[in-house]
Amino acid sequence: MTSKSQKTKRTSGHSEDRVTNLEILHSSMRWHHMEHIATNLWNAYSSILSHQAMILSINSSFVNPLQQFEIQLEIIKSSFKMVFAISSLDKVKEVANSKREEEDMKSLYRRILNIYENTLLILVFKDLYKLQILKERAMVIISRVLNFASSKVRRYATVDAPCLGVLAAELSLLCSHSDPAITHQASLGMYFLLCIVKCQIVDILEKTGNCYRLPFPSDIEFLTNISQQDKAKIAQSVGQTLLPSLLTDFVWSLFKRLSAPDYTTASEAATILKLTLEHHASKVIMVSKIVDSIYNQLYENPSHIMKDAMLRVITLLTRTSPKKVIFQLMDYPVPADDTLILMWQAAGSEPSVAPHVLKTILLILKGKPGEIQDNVMDRRRSSLDTANMMPMAASQALCTLLPIGSYKKAMAQFFPQLLMALLLQHFYSSNMRLVTEARLFYARDALRVLLNCSGLQQVDIALKKQNCWSYFSQELFHHHGVYLIAKALGEFNFPQFPETLHYLYKLSVEGPRRSEDSVTTVIFLIELLNSFFKDPLPEEFLVLFRNWVNDSNPAVCKLSLHKIASMAPVINKIESASNLLLSVVNAFLSKDKTVIIRALLTLRRLLGKLDKVTYSSLCIKIASSYCPLMDHSNGGIRSMAIRHFGELLRDMSQYTWMLSNVVLRGLVPLILFLEDTETRVVKACKYTLAICASQLNLSLQFLLTDKHYNFEQVVLNICNNLLISQWHCITDLIADTLGFLASSKAYLRRASIILIGYLATLGGHLLLKDELQVMLEAIDPVLRDENAVIRELAGTTYKLFKKVSHKLTSSNVKQSFRRLFKFIYIKKLKLLYNYNCPKKLTDSPMENKETKNDKEGLEYENSEDSLRKNETLSSVLEYNLEEE
Repeated sequence: MTSKSQKTKRTSGHSEDRVTNLEILHSSMRWHHMEHIATNLWNAYSSILSHQAMILSINSSFVNPLQQFEIQLEIIKSSFKMVFAISSLDKVKEVANSKREEEDMKSLYRRILNIYENTLLILVFKDLYKLQILKERAMVIISRVLNFASSKVRRYATVDAPCLGVLAAELSLLCSHSDPAITHQASLGMYFLLCIVKCQIVDILEKTGNCYRLPFPSDIEFLTNISQQDKAKIAQSVGQTLLPSLLTDFVWSLFKRLSAPDYTTASEAATILKLTLEHHASKVIMVSKIVDSIYNQLYENPSHIMKDAMLRVITLLTRTSPKKVIFQLMDYPVPADDTLILMWQAAGSEPSVAPHVLKTILLILKGKPGEIQDNVMDRRRSSLDTANMMPMAASQALCTLLPIGSYKKAMAQFFPQLLMALLLQHFYSSNMRLVTEARLFYARDALRVLLNCSGLQQVDIALKKQNCWSYFSQELFHHHGVYLIAKALGEFNFPQFPETLHYLYKLSVEGPRRSEDSVTTVIFLIELLNSFFKDPLPEEFLVLFRNWVNDSNPAVCKLSLHKIASMAPVINKIESASNLLLSVVNAFLSKDKTVIIRALLTLRRLLGKLDKVTYSSLCIKIASSYCPLMDHSNGGIRSMAIRHFGELLRDMSQYTWMLSNVVLRGLVPLILFLEDTETRVVKACKYTLAICASQLNLSLQFLLTDKHYNFEQVVLNICNNLLISQWHCITDLIADTLGFLASSKAYLRRASIILIGYLATLGGHLLLKDELQVMLEAIDPVLRDENAVIRELAGTTYKLFKKVSHKLTSSNVKQSFRRLFKFIYIKKLKLLYNYNCPKKLTDSPMENKETKNDKEGLEYENSEDSLRKNETLSSVLEYNLEEE
């Protein structure tokens, strides 16, 4: 019984045939004039119509189907020769005399091809019962064509047959066909195809000059394997013979057959695909495409009939191309779905690939999640536009892979690398500003999995009791968490210590990929060294700390300085103590004020324990390094530099002759900063000047007391005494003072005016006219200072300069006699300014602001206990956070 829908289809098909015939009739009338213009084209058109009519008529007859096919095949052959004997379209159009004739020829040419194609479709699709006959005959034709091609190919200089891989895949399936006739023809076809490939390979080897011969299977051996329908042998022969590009086409064609609706075909394709990849997966080029296709198919259909076969393909590809497979698997959205987790498990299911998988994951973990890539290729999938989210996916993958038993050995091998990579990844993840409902801390979870799977369950439990894992996820506590993890590993004497220490040392020597990485590395290394070594450290590690003192990252500098300070009790046992001290001195040049403060404290700590011999050899260089810091913009640094300068002079009281020049060089800032607006700086100046006074034979103790302190009296006293004992340094002191006249701080301008006035008055006989002229030019801008008090003082000083200038003579003889007379008869001056300086005098709101909010750790200034060895690293880190 025919259904209504079938009747409708039959009716519509009849209508389509009728319309087509009407169109053909209309076209025939339209192109009739072409008979005299393009004879060959018209003859081909007429013949192809006739052949189509003959095939249709045979279809309607009662002739045996096999005979029908034989007759129709001959007609098709004749049509084929006729159609493809026509000249090309460009040559046909050359005969046209007008634009219309050219268009008619073009239409007729296309009509011929369409009719021939329609004839083929009629033969195949409208007579479905002949399809089996066609397949058998097709195999005969294919094998004959390949036989012909294999015999002819040896005559050609070059061989180019890119379709052989796809054809080999189809033939391999037919080699296991249930029909022996088809199997026989497919076997012959496969044999001839591989002969063509051999010629192609020989051609390539000759072009490249490579004499290496591939191990081709013998003809007899191959034909035997084919005839026995041995799929393994077929796969082996194909894998050995096909070039990588052809084998890739072969594998891809078989892979597509896994989704065939016919289970038998899909199963056969899966078997041959597996056998091929078992031994020849290394030749497959299109790995990422296959992996991506598997993900898409399993994602859309989790119950795919060939699911196991597809996962097996992942496993086999991972054997030879772990990087390609793993990189592709990490290039999907985070968090991973169930399909992706299955594929991860398949990729890591074999123990032999575990080291390669972990190496690839470690390579991915070097990246920073969320980092924008400069050269972004067109990806099929991206987690966050152009942002790199692969490291986060890799961290989640480790949570899946590390518990697998086959990974135990590889995990032990890469424990240090995994540990540090996950610590850094957690730091990156904590800093990410991703808005997510669930905080994705896969690096932290993977870190815990690593500890538990490495036999360090007690470490994980101890850290959990300290709430480390909870606080670890917070950005501000990351470094503290790193410290806790390193400390816990040391307390439990973890067996991986030697390998971890070696890797950390290697990492430190090579340098981090990013500046922020070094902080985590240094913290971890310091705590491991504290747990397993006693000071002093081996020279190899001391070199690292010396280099880190001048690191571009201030946090690394401070950590290194803190560790160096803790070695003060054993400083004399260190062979390279001098180099260590000088590296700390070099930190004074840092642009970060907290680094300078830490360097000052560290140096003072070391000098307090240093033996006098080494101390004396370095004291001049160290004392000189304090002088630039006396004029630092930060009040805390000024006060510490001045005070530590005085403490060095006190320590080296037996070597005053060595330090006299340095003392005179630092004398001007010591005097001027007595007028500093910060009490701590003033106290430091008084402390150091009192020490300098004993070395320069100055009587200042009484004047420096708070009760009797007067800046002008101190200056007058110092100048009177210097004129007697240190007259040769007067001009140098004047030159140093001139530099402060242009200071932005009012108290420095005021103090320098007073000091230079006394120096010029007392030492005027030592000056030349040119020198005095420079002094007059320097004082001139101060005469117009915005501060009235400073203008008044500058006016007085200017008059003193003029007075000295009038006494100068251009005669060298007279100048010499004048100097001699001054040395014989020295008269001490009295007060020139009679000015009582206020305790605080500021000329701008910014200067007031400078005296506040200095919290750079100056509470440690007089506290030696703050740098004791057992001070925990966590307190230092918290202290650094307060600074920032």
